[in-house]
Amino acid sequence: MEKREPLYAGKAKSVYTTDDPDRFVLLFRDDTSAFDGEKKEQLDRKGMVNNRFNAFIMEKLSEAGVPTHFEKVLSPTESLVRRLDMLPVECVVRNVSAGSLCRRLGVAEGQDLNPPTYELFLKDDAHHDPMINESLAETFGWASAADLATMKTLTYKVNEVLRNLFAEAGMLLVDYKLEFGRANGEIVLGDEFSPDGCRIWDRETRRKMDKDRFRQGLGDVIETYEEVGRRLGIPFDA
Repeated sequence: MEKREPLYAGKAKSVYTTDDPDRFVLLFRDDTSAFDGEKKEQLDRKGMVNNRFNAFIMEKLSEAGVPTHFEKVLSPTESLVRRLDMLPVECVVRNVSAGSLCRRLGVAEGQDLNPPTYELFLKDDAHHDPMINESLAETFGWASAADLATMKTLTYKVNEVLRNLFAEAGMLLVDYKLEFGRANGEIVLGDEFSPDGCRIWDRETRRKMDKDRFRQGLGDVIETYEEVGRRLGIPFDA
């Protein structure tokens, strides 16, 4: 597989074309940002940690029957993925109240949510990823009713798998976002799953173990990411 031209550079990842038009290389960089890019830093080892973390999670989900774009790890910071036509809709599940849910509704942080909440957001940096609903997504052509139904089913499947996985390692999967795309007419999980895109707390102490450590200046960001991974069984030193 030959890595070729840069196709897209996001806040923490870059996408490259390959000699196969249906395969991309996903590069995880050390860049870290928060608050729509107002806070930025380079964190040593972050790209490597998130690449391995994502590979582990995607493999677990694939084993559970969730279709993903991940194929294999190519290097410490790169993975090979299937090309997807991405849908501009993020699916968010919340198992515990935190973040924007608390700010929007005035509820206290740390409440167990039963059943978990499910929300949709439009991927639109210029408008700060506004919250939307199925009706808006259909009306503006961001996703069809069938797409939305499949995305919701897969998102809850992901929640079932990962909430149990983190619980077995003594952690709470507080909330997370997922992105989907189409490949040959199939809805497939894309993007990444790492501590950058979810909230994770220690189950006993409720210590924050995710990107909130960067947002809130708590320190030991990558060291804590590695701790999460090692609890799950990810060998970062191999």
